[in-house]
Amino acid sequence: MKKKLGFLSAGFLSLGLILGACGGGAEPEPQEPVGDETADTGEEQEPAGDYETDLQLGTGSTGGTYYPLGQEIANVLNANVDYDGFNVSAVASGASVDNLGQIFRGEMQLGMTVHIPAIEAMAGEGDFEGAVVDNFGFLGYIYPEVMQVVTTADSGITSIEDLRGKRVAIGPAGSGTQSAARLILEAYGIEDGDYEPFEEGFGDAAARIQDGQLDASFGLLGLPDSTTAELSLQREVVILPIEGEALAYVEENSDYGGYEIAADAYDFLDEPVSTVTAYAILVGSLDQVSEELGYEIVKGLYENTDSITHPQGEHMTMDNVLLGSESLPFHPGAEAYFQEQGLID
Repeated sequence: MKKKLGFLSAGFLSLGLILGACGGGAEPEPQEPVGDETADTGEEQEPAGDYETDLQLGTGSTGGTYYPLGQEIANVLNANVDYDGFNVSAVASGASVDNLGQIFRGEMQLGMTVHIPAIEAMAGEGDFEGAVVDNFGFLGYIYPEVMQVVTTADSGITSIEDLRGKRVAIGPAGSGTQSAARLILEAYGIEDGDYEPFEEGFGDAAARIQDGQLDASFGLLGLPDSTTAELSLQREVVILPIEGEALAYVEENSDYGGYEIAADAYDFLDEPVSTVTAYAILVGSLDQVSEELGYEIVKGLYENTDSITHPQGEHMTMDNVLLGSESLPFHPGAEAYFQEQGLID
C-alpha cells in the first residue's frame, strides 16, 4: 500500500489551484489559442444542459511537449469532428494538476495530464488532498512521459544526490513534473531548503541551463525530447539516473514505473539511463462535454492521428488508446466508442 508522503500532505498550493484561480510563480505566458475564436458556442443545440461546443484544451508550458502536441491535437479535432458549433482551442497552462483543476472549475473542457495526478484527483490524494476532483473522464492515451533530469558535465553534478545546494528547476506549479520531482528528491533524502527551486517549464529551464543560470532541471517529457537534443548542441548534456533504493522508493510510493532510456535515444548518451515513466492522457469534462460530443472527439482524433507530425504522435494508435485508463472512469462518449470498436465490454 502506498504511504502518504510528507511533502504531499502539506498540500503545497494545490487546493488553491483546484478551488480558485491558479497561483504560483510559474504562470505560463498568455498564448493565442489554436482554433476559430468566432465559433458557435452550441447553446441552441443542447439548451437543456450546460454542455459546451467551443472548447478549451489545456496543454502545458510552451517549451514542453504538451503545448506543441496539443496544438496539433486541436488541429486534428477541428478538421475531423463533424458536430454543430464545434471548435477547440489549445492553450498554454501549468499542465497536469492545473488542467484538472481548471476542468473542475469549468474553465477548461479538455486537458492533457499525466495519468497519476488524474488518479490522485479522483481519490482526493496527493496534490489534490482535501478536494476530490471527479468531474472528468478518460478520452485516450497520448504518449509515454519519461522523467529526464538534465544537467551539464561542467556543473560537476553526477547524481541526484549532488543537487543539494544547487539551482534546480522542478517544473511549473501544478504540473506532473513538479509532483514527480519532489517525490524523486525525497527518495534521495533531499528536502525543501536543501536546494534552490525554480518553478518553470523545461523549455525556459533549458535556456537558463545553457546560459549558466541554472544547474539542473527535471522534465517529464517525451522521448527523445527536442529541447534536450538542442541543448546538447550547445553544452555537454548529462541525464542523471534514478536507480537503486531511490527508484524502489518512487515505485513504492507512486504509480510511476521504472524505465530505461536507451543509449541511442540521444546522440550524447554512451549508455542506457535508468529513470521512471508514466502515461500522458487526454481527459474531458463530464459537466461540459456531452456523451455525443465526447464520442465524436475520440473518433475524430484517434482515426486521424496519422496527420500529427509531432514525434510523440506515433504513440497515439488504437493499439495503445486504453493505456493509462486503469483506475480511471471513461468519459461516456469514449466508453461508447471503445465498446463500438470492441476494445472494452
